[in-house]
Amino acid sequence: MDIEALKNKIDSGSIAIWCITPNGKVLGKKIQNALKGSALFVSAKTRESEPLEKNTHTFTKLSKKIHQQFDKFMGHIFIFSTGIAVRVIAPLLKSKIIDPAVVVVDDNGIHAVSLISGHLGGANALTKKIAAIINARPVITTATDTNRLPAIDMIAKDMDLFIETPQNIKVINMAFLLGEPISLYDPFAFIKNNLPKTLWTGVIKPNPTKADASTGKVFCFHKIQNVSRETLILRPPVLSVGIGCNRGTGHEEIKQFLFMVLKKEGLSMHSICQFATTDIKKDEAGLLALSKELKIQIDFYGKKALNSVKTIKTPSKMVEKHLGVKSVCEAAAILSADNGELIVPKKKNKDVTIAVAIKK
Repeated sequence: MDIEALKNKIDSGSIAIWCITPNGKVLGKKIQNALKGSALFVSAKTRESEPLEKNTHTFTKLSKKIHQQFDKFMGHIFIFSTGIAVRVIAPLLKSKIIDPAVVVVDDNGIHAVSLISGHLGGANALTKKIAAIINARPVITTATDTNRLPAIDMIAKDMDLFIETPQNIKVINMAFLLGEPISLYDPFAFIKNNLPKTLWTGVIKPNPTKADASTGKVFCFHKIQNVSRETLILRPPVLSVGIGCNRGTGHEEIKQFLFMVLKKEGLSMHSICQFATTDIKKDEAGLLALSKELKIQIDFYGKKALNSVKTIKTPSKMVEKHLGVKSVCEAAAILSADNGELIVPKKKNKDVTIAVAIKK
């Protein structure tokens, strides 16, 4: 995550600052003033009698309060020793994929240390930002950073790739550190264009065979294929799914049919970047519930836009009669994919239609 992307998250008020000493409180206020919307947590013993300012909270037991708030913020700044920080948050840590960033600042503001989730969580970037605010020395210990090498998890983050096998991130980053080129299957060049040629090998082919896929250590593609256990699987956001349904169709029915189509076609749901449909469905409860559950946005299109698509494969006279368009799911999928290629023509059951297009 780069500094600008981090700043956007910081501005949403998703950073918590914690202090337990008078010096820490001074530093905490300085950081809070620089980070729009951030929350400051101050020990009740340190607060004294002054009134609480906006977005400032007190606590009597540090560990209890942090346990309550840890997952509510995308980042935490602890202005106390790393020893205290480690002991307090150790039981809360789950995975580098989902843990919030943790930065530790000493009581005198000499060092800002990236402690947890340096890459995916943004702690390294946050550390540099905090150091600039208080004129501290940023301490970054992730090996790829200190050796000025790319990190595969940061590339995936920056390119909005879903990391399907996060346990293999360390294998790839270690290969970079050892100077061992990785085997890469990346037909859309999401990874290739972000790595020096010396760090990857392998011929990029447009249509992989099972053997091609299984030999690579990094497999970045939207299709599901057999790969080795050690392979880092990354899913690029390249698929748009057009959906049509009868009024009142439940979200569970839509979801089950969607999953069935994806499984049959060998497509990963983690490569879906958006759903798409007619604007008549803006209030369709089942579709809206599915969008919320899967955290995938829906693009809505009017009649003129849907009828402008000339590459639909299965027009429907029934749909045209009732809605005034020749196609809903196919046309919507193509439009949402920036007029990309329709790779799964309309599939239907009694209540739902599904089509999939891939971005250019």
